[in-house]
Amino acid sequence: MDAHLRELRYFVAAAEESTVTAAAARLFVSQPALSKQLRALERRLGFDLFDRGPRGLALTSQGSALLPVAREVLALWDRGYAEARAAAHPHQLVVGMQTAVGRDLQRPAVERFRARFPSWTVSLRLVGWDDPTAGLADGTSDVAFVWLPTAADLATRVLISEPRWVALPTAHPLADRAEIPFELLLDEPFVALPSAAGPLRDFWLAVADRPRPPVIAAEATAADEVLELVTAGVGIALLAEGNTDLYQRPGLTCRPVPNLPPAQLAVACRPDEPRKEVHHFITCVQP
Repeated sequence: MDAHLRELRYFVAAAEESTVTAAAARLFVSQPALSKQLRALERRLGFDLFDRGPRGLALTSQGSALLPVAREVLALWDRGYAEARAAAHPHQLVVGMQTAVGRDLQRPAVERFRARFPSWTVSLRLVGWDDPTAGLADGTSDVAFVWLPTAADLATRVLISEPRWVALPTAHPLADRAEIPFELLLDEPFVALPSAAGPLRDFWLAVADRPRPPVIAAEATAADEVLELVTAGVGIALLAEGNTDLYQRPGLTCRPVPNLPPAQLAVACRPDEPRKEVHHFITCVQP
């Protein structure tokens, strides 16, 4: 029995998220469509992959046996696709990012790289928060600037560690403070990253520093979308100190939040990346 890659991605996402709701959000499909696809796969396989209960999905023994195989197949395909794309465009380096990087990191890195490899072109690619690897996982980026933490298996080098600030509407009652202790923000509605962002979503909600779960007012897949929702008064959001200058706009105020662990920006590639050019670009990024 053959399974399509899309079906395997659906199965893995459902297994990792444990609910159809979270898996559907991660995959950008509707819940009914995902449930239908999972049921169809089970019928074709001849056995159930999940036990479905009021608390969500639990893998059956058959599903537990199939999950590591499905992950391996997808990883092999993604790696093969990346290698094939590199062969089709042998002198193109795609740099992924989740937000504007700024901090005078990209320009000198590109200049150093092109001085060493003048025949190569460098493309910059903005990737939504639904892919916390900024295109490395599916092979659409060769190297990436990513915010940590990430659940993916990546080779990373931390470039910058910065305090976390809070973005809030200028008319917010706390906006006049020089700094805002996090305990004053515990009951504020937050704009969250999508569930597919994994541990990065929890980091920007400061889940580890809360005595109770956050109030989620909305979700957003890009930095500009997050800040538009904040400016509109839908919710507030944490961001790195360096991004407060990059994303200034009318109606938005940013203030430091003391005592939260800092945000870390890293440059990353796949751990099995064989090309010397990719690794050279990483050495070219100097904070």
